[in-house]
Amino acid sequence: MTATTTSTSTGLPLATVRGLRVAYGDGPLVLDGVDLDLFPGELVALLGSSGSGKSTLMKSLTGFAPVNDGSVRVAGYDLTNLRHGQVRSLRASVGQIFQQFNLVGRLSVLTNVLTGALHDAGPINLGGGFTSGHRKRALELLDRVGIAHKAKDQARTLSGGQQQRVAIARALMQRPRLVLADEPVASLDPKMSHSVLELLHDIAREDGIPVLVSLHVLPLALEHSDRIVGLRHGEMVVSAPTAELDADKLEVLYAGDDEEGDDDDARRA
Repeated sequence: MTATTTSTSTGLPLATVRGLRVAYGDGPLVLDGVDLDLFPGELVALLGSSGSGKSTLMKSLTGFAPVNDGSVRVAGYDLTNLRHGQVRSLRASVGQIFQQFNLVGRLSVLTNVLTGALHDAGPINLGGGFTSGHRKRALELLDRVGIAHKAKDQARTLSGGQQQRVAIARALMQRPRLVLADEPVASLDPKMSHSVLELLHDIAREDGIPVLVSLHVLPLALEHSDRIVGLRHGEMVVSAPTAELDADKLEVLYAGDDEEGDDDDARRA
């Protein structure tokens, strides 16, 4: 099935993927002919069963997955022809948010956010410090995500939802041009999941950057995204504005998965 690549966004895409094919070593194709555009100011939900290629697609946008065929351009970088010195700059321009938060639990919330500035703090990091400007921005970001009052607390003392907000502040500390969130609410309760996705949607609109979020729960994608793209067996089979989609139209992404053992109830929770 060929996906329709319509978008309600205007202007030039920040990331463009064309005909992407990815395989690891001599293994089978994980992505097969994927096309994708990510526009400033939109939150795009990435859907698909386990093994559909969602994580590999995200990795391909930061150079962590091989590009066997096709093209990938992100923030002006051609990932099929990256020079060694460009890899760090590319990855610094992409903020990443993970399911397990990836915080250093024994460090303070403020210090965890400050680590997002490591790419541009320069030699000062040899002494383990940051500038007053970095600290001011980190506190402002903690206030933006609603947990400035936790700045001095150890990260491990926070709830899961609070830790994810710290992770979001850390990603924003990079001043990213693109944000990738890989299952950012999978370990959160429903109320906190909505709250975190609302925050990410606000960031996309207010900062004018694309936010790509992989999700498993259809109602969350339908409520909080501007556009939905969906993979099945490595192929892009859905790409449309969220307003044009519903759960029935998205079933193409999961057809037959019950026989394969996937948890359909979790997807529709």
